[in-house]
Amino acid sequence: MRYIQLKIVLCFVLFTFLPAKIFAQIDQKINLAGIVIGSEGKPLENATIVSKKDNITTATDKTGSYSISVTANTDIEISAIGYTTLVIKASTDITDINLDKENSSLVQIAFKKQESKDLIGGISFVNVPEILEKNYTTSSLDGVQALVGGYNNESIWGMRGYLVLVDGVPRDINTVLSTEIEQITFLKGVSAIALYGSRAAKGVIYITTKKGKVQKQQITTRFDNGVFIPKSLPKYLGSAEYMHYYNQARVNDGLDPTYSDETIYNYSTGKNPYRYADVNYYAPEYVKKFYFNYDANVEITGGNKSAQYYTVVNFSSQEDPLQDFGEAAKNKNNRFNVRGNVDLRINDRFSATIGANAIYSNSRGVNTDYWNSAATLRPYLFSPLVPISMIESTDDASMALVKNSNYIVDGQYLLGGTQLNPTNPFAAIYAGGHNTFVSRQFQFNTGINVELGDVINGLTFHTDFAVDYSNSYNQSYNNSYATYEASWNNYAGIDQITSLTKYGKDSKTGIENISGSSLSQTVAFSGQFNYKKKINEHNNLSAMLIGSGFQQSFSGVYHKTSNANLGLNLSYNFDQKYFAEFNGAFVHSAKFAKGNREGFYPTASLGWKISEENFMKDLTAVNSLKLSVSGGVLNTDLDVSNYYLYESIYNQTDGAWFSWRDGALNRSTDARRGENLDLGFAKRKELSFGLEGVFFKNLVTLNTNFFANEVTGNVIQASTLYPNYFVTGFPNTSFLPYINYNNDKRIGFDFDVRFNKKVGNVDLALGFTGTYLKTEASKRAELYDDSYQNRQGTALDGLWGLRSDGFFKDALDISSSPSQTFGQVKPGDIKYIDQNGDGIINNRDEVYLGRAGWNGAPFTFGINFTSKWNNFTFFTIFTGQTGAYAMKNSSYFWMDGEDKYSINVRDSWTEENKETASYPRLTSLNSDNNFRSSDFWMYSTNRVNLSKVQLTYDFPKKMLQKTFFNELSVYALGSNLLTLSQNRDVMELSIGNAPQTRYYNLGVKALF
Repeated sequence: MRYIQLKIVLCFVLFTFLPAKIFAQIDQKINLAGIVIGSEGKPLENATIVSKKDNITTATDKTGSYSISVTANTDIEISAIGYTTLVIKASTDITDINLDKENSSLVQIAFKKQESKDLIGGISFVNVPEILEKNYTTSSLDGVQALVGGYNNESIWGMRGYLVLVDGVPRDINTVLSTEIEQITFLKGVSAIALYGSRAAKGVIYITTKKGKVQKQQITTRFDNGVFIPKSLPKYLGSAEYMHYYNQARVNDGLDPTYSDETIYNYSTGKNPYRYADVNYYAPEYVKKFYFNYDANVEITGGNKSAQYYTVVNFSSQEDPLQDFGEAAKNKNNRFNVRGNVDLRINDRFSATIGANAIYSNSRGVNTDYWNSAATLRPYLFSPLVPISMIESTDDASMALVKNSNYIVDGQYLLGGTQLNPTNPFAAIYAGGHNTFVSRQFQFNTGINVELGDVINGLTFHTDFAVDYSNSYNQSYNNSYATYEASWNNYAGIDQITSLTKYGKDSKTGIENISGSSLSQTVAFSGQFNYKKKINEHNNLSAMLIGSGFQQSFSGVYHKTSNANLGLNLSYNFDQKYFAEFNGAFVHSAKFAKGNREGFYPTASLGWKISEENFMKDLTAVNSLKLSVSGGVLNTDLDVSNYYLYESIYNQTDGAWFSWRDGALNRSTDARRGENLDLGFAKRKELSFGLEGVFFKNLVTLNTNFFANEVTGNVIQASTLYPNYFVTGFPNTSFLPYINYNNDKRIGFDFDVRFNKKVGNVDLALGFTGTYLKTEASKRAELYDDSYQNRQGTALDGLWGLRSDGFFKDALDISSSPSQTFGQVKPGDIKYIDQNGDGIINNRDEVYLGRAGWNGAPFTFGINFTSKWNNFTFFTIFTGQTGAYAMKNSSYFWMDGEDKYSINVRDSWTEENKETASYPRLTSLNSDNNFRSSDFWMYSTNRVNLSKVQLTYDFPKKMLQKTFFNELSVYALGSNLLTLSQNRDVMELSIGNAPQTRYYNLGVKALF
């Protein structure tokens, strides 16, 4: 009976609650209907819409229309061949859906976008959002050397001074963060840059910022906290050791030592650093062992078919490497910016874009150049602080000075100084006030598209307008302060201060000073007609007629920087197999005389997708292969330093000449420059070849370019081409005109090789990029007595100097050597080779020593590696260079007279170590002979850098189902971690500036 009752109860419960449970699990269904649209704005047929939860699939018809009934708020997957799959949440707000080209295959080039598979003419690109998923950074071009060939952080194809365009407008690259960027395009070849005119003659980096999409509003946030750790700090001698080596320098000069043994001993004990100062400017009490950086970023994007929007808000704050003492405790760099882009479809004919960006940054610092002082002030000169507790109790005069001082540090110290150093960096940090560098930037751009297909089929018109304002200034509170020098005694058996000498006076006005004000403005405009036509399904024609220009004005500069040109683009391809393109521009420059201010230059490119040929079909190892060739001439005034250089100049000089009348001076008219109305554009002439391919079923991809260019007619004043009487020293007269003469040649190649392989559950990707560059001064106006000194035929970045031959051993060695002209030499000075055998060492013995790599080392390279397993992603970047050299010519290596001594002097030449010494003899006088450009100071800059390592974990979506996160990732990274080089110690040093640092960061990214 009890079992029967139990069954009745269970049935009651079951029939009572089960229906409620069943109905609770029946989710609400909604109907979705609309059109799937491709990136070109046309409906997509046979696009599929899938709801995996509902196990239902539908496809679009010829008009791109779809209709499907799905569960509300479930994931809907929309896909089409050649387009990136889109996943969105089902909502009644969804109607039309926009899909992007697969793998972001549309690439922004000059005034248009083009399929990546159809690019020719020396173009590379990076889709930044893909990189940021595994390589977070805020710097726009961080690590790009390892992602594309032809760019090396300094130049494009060996040419420094490339044009940076942000959304088509000339802008400072530091005004855009990587999180705001959709794509970066590197326009390297002369054909690729031609439409931008003269200002683009050294390449273009085009940055495209993110835009909104047709989707439900999406919010992406990032929060990062990083720490900077100095790599290397300069090492200088302490006071006692400095005195020892300075005495040695005096003895080397035949002079008496300056410092007694007792003095050196007192400074060496360290018992009283206030009396015997031994200041280490890089000690932990002055320089932090680490300091922090904070960054927060919020992106909001969404839209419908009529309007799409993208907004980003970023705030970053970075601490200062100086330790927290005095005003330095408040040092900080803050940056806040807001960027917004809106795309509007007004009707079937008109659409528009609007973009704006505002940047506010403040950098607070102290009123002194601490790092320059750290590299120059000797350690014993003064004590930064004078302890009040060590003043004799009976010294009423000194205590009166203490009482009247406005600056008592920590309630126990006065500011230290001397008669020779009444002001110093420590006193300035404690009492000198502070300054704040303030920068405000506002950028605005807008564009309008007009469909003119009803006038001519395939015709459109597009125009852009932009205006940017920037201003900066320095606001400061400049306080005066007194420093004190102590006189010491120890007659009581302890060190005591007998008296104080005061230098200066304390004054705090409270007045805010404004200085260094700077203003700039950029106005840019372009208008273009675009035409596209497809004939017989195989012939594809397109054309652009463009008028564009920009003007930049800067405070304190009379002439505005202008760039104006008309451009023509004609493109043709047959069946996406054979390509031909013509780009030409008519440029204008006000830097030349009338008649030479305009010029037209043509460029052309040909491409052949050879893998589409029938004879290639059976080569299964080749998935895709494209060959291209480009060439042309580009006119440029980019290196013409000023306006009106074609004109002659005459100046009037008062009181320069005596007249026949006693006691009176006459006015004279002096020539300063000759006239040349034929002065004109320099020309970049170039021929390049490209190869792009995919091999072994997408295992290997390759993109490489060979280039040869010559810039002819660079503008110079060439005294060697004119009689010597064209220039006179007295009277100071010159009839030399500016002319087009020097030529610069560059030959090289770049490459980008990528390997992709799946091994089990691990996805592996390896990329190797590089640029080889050979430069030559192919024509020079020069007249050297010795042909080996001719610059023509040598590298553009050549290092020139003397060749050394060890040290002079003794007086006999000096007397038997060629005559020296760089000052008096002694044993231990550097000995040089007499190159021309004239028995004299002078500037005629300077020779070519090697390449400096100012525009990039002969070979630069980068390696990137990605490994994905489950939800983990490991990413790393290596960068490096070979073949370049530099000089150890900073104050850390060149020390004479009263200079501060680094640890390098420990290896200086003496009679005792003359067989092993690696540094010339020390001198308390000038050392003109030793400290000049020579191979003695040269070092190789060959290096390999571990530039980046990042580990990312993406939380599985199943874990996030019951949270408000759609996606969640955490990551840890390190930057500038390691340098492998024979001269690492030199290259990681920073003299006169803040130390180089490694950077470690923890971050989280969330999508809502």
